Amino acid sequence: MLTPLDFLHDLVNPMLTFLPKALVVSMVAALVCGVIGSHVVLRGMTFIGDAVAHSVFPGIAVAFVLQGSLVVGGIVAGVATAVLIALFSQTKRLREDSVIGVFFVAAFALGIVIISLSPGYAGSLTSFLFGSITGIPDEAVAFTVVMAVGVLGVAALFHKELVVVSLDREYARSLGMNVLLLDIVLYVLVTLAVVMSIQTIGNVLVLALLVTPATAARMLTDRLVPMMATAAGIGAGSAFVGLYLSWALDVPTGGTIVLVCTVAFLLAWAFGPRHGLLRARGGGQPSWRMTKPNSALLGQS
Repeated sequence: MLTPLDFLHDLVNPMLTFLPKALVVSMVAALVCGVIGSHVVLRGMTFIGDAVAHSVFPGIAVAFVLQGSLVVGGIVAGVATAVLIALFSQTKRLREDSVIGVFFVAAFALGIVIISLSPGYAGSLTSFLFGSITGIPDEAVAFTVVMAVGVLGVAALFHKELVVVSLDREYARSLGMNVLLLDIVLYVLVTLAVVMSIQTIGNVLVLALLVTPATAARMLTDRLVPMMATAAGIGAGSAFVGLYLSWALDVPTGGTIVLVCTVAFLLAWAFGPRHGLLRARGGGQPSWRMTKPNSALLGQS
C-alpha cells in the first residue's frame, strides 16, 4: 500500500500535476463547506444542501451544451434557484422544506431535458455526478481560492445577522433586519460552497461535505464560532485523508472523502467531551436529547 510519505512525494511529482490541484480544491472546498454548513445545521435546513446540488444541474447542462464553463453555469442556476426559494419561503402558509422540494426537483428535471438534447452527454457528465481528481484545470484552482475568500468574507460580514435569523426569525424582524435578504445571502453562500465541492466530490455526495463535518463539530462544542472552526478542520482533514486513501487504494475520491467525514462524525458522536454517547452514559446529557440551538451558541462570537 502507498505510504503517506509516498503520497507526499507524489504531490510534488511533475508528472502528477493533477494531484496537488485536486488536494487544494478539495481541502479549500471542504473548509468553506464546514463554515457554511454550520449555519445549515444550526438552522435545521439540511435539505437545502441537497436542493442546491440538484438545482445547479440546469446551469451545468446549458454550459455543457454551449461549451461554456460548467462552474459558472452551475453558479448562475444555483443562485437563481436560491433566490426563488427565498422569495417563496417568506409566506407563512408554505413550509421552507416544501418550497425547496418543489424548486430543486423542477430544476433537476429542467437540466435533464436540456442535457438530453445534446448527443454524447452521458460520459461527459460523469465527473459532475461523481467528481474527478484528474479533470481540474489550472484556472479552477485560483478560481476556487478566490471564491472561498469571497464566501468566507461575506459569511463573516453577515455572521451575527444570519445567526439571529436562524434562531428566531420573528425576533430578527422586530430588530428591523431584512430577513428576505439574509435568507438569500445564506442560500447563495450554500450554492457557492456546493459548486466548489462538486469538482472533486461530485453532485451525488456533495451534501455530506456540507453537513457531516458541521454535525460532528456540533457534538464537540456549544459555541458557533468554535463549531465553524472545528467543522472546517474536520472537513479539510477529511479531504486530505480521503484523497490519500483514494490514491493509495485506487477507489473513488468523493466516496472516500465522505466515508472519512462519516468516521469523524461517529468518533465525535461516541467520544465527544460533553455530548458524546460515552459521556452521556457517565452522567452527561445525551447528544440525541439536545434541545434546539439557543442563544448560548452566540457565546463570545
